Amino acid sequence: MLDLPPAVDAVADTDVVLRRVPVAEFRRTLADLSVAARAVLDDVARAHRQQTELAVSRLAKDAEARCAEWLLQHAEPQAQGGMAVQLQERKRSIAAHLGIAPETLSRVLRHLRERSLISGSGRSLNLLDLTGLRTLAGV
Repeated sequence: MLDLPPAVDAVADTDVVLRRVPVAEFRRTLADLSVAARAVLDDVARAHRQQTELAVSRLAKDAEARCAEWLLQHAEPQAQGGMAVQLQERKRSIAAHLGIAPETLSRVLRHLRERSLISGSGRSLNLLDLTGLRTLAGV
């Protein structure tokens, strides 16, 4: 649906029935859908992909890596140069999204500041070392 590689490999714990559909046939079927139906299907595919990536991230990455990845995903260019994140949500909500306690998020942000990867406080965080954040995030 999204023309992306699979996010995960799957192993069934029970018997399954697998139905193969040639890609050309699948694409023709999608093309025959109404615009509204295609939009719903695209939204469902994007939401499923996002949830899958989040689950994989929570299983495979520690809190610092998840936080670094989140910062990179929400970074925006600044007029004076560099990248920054404006926290639009409460830290409690961000922590919940990352699957960590709010106290852990505060501690991770402090560690990232101490390592000179970010600066700032409150609702504005400057990303000082994008390469270091990418390395930490594993992207």
